[in-house]
Amino acid sequence: MPCDTMRKPNQTLSARVEEVKKRVTVVDRMIASRKVGVKVGPQGAIVFTGISDADRDGMTDACIYRMLSRTGSAATRMAIQRAEMVAGRSVDRKVVAAGTHSHDGGRTWHPKG
Repeated sequence: MPCDTMRKPNQTLSARVEEVKKRVTVVDRMIASRKVGVKVGPQGAIVFTGISDADRDGMTDACIYRMLSRTGSAATRMAIQRAEMVAGRSVDRKVVAAGTHSHDGGRTWHPKG
């Protein structure tokens, strides 16, 4: 997965994989406790609000979403479903894969780049 391969200087791939797993677990708990919010954009992109740069640790919302889709808790899946209901649309995996993202908590959206 791309977020696993975005390593820090002198960091091994296996160390990054473990680091990403730990960070995603932290984000999962933060979503479950409602410290982190979830929004779905008008085009189906997803953004997680309230995550500090330290908790994000270089991971994009797309990376977090892909990891949580596979390993997230029931509370996180429900939070994503609530965000989809509020937005009136589902997360579009093609849009997420294309890199559409937000830098301001979902107020504006940008294509990859």
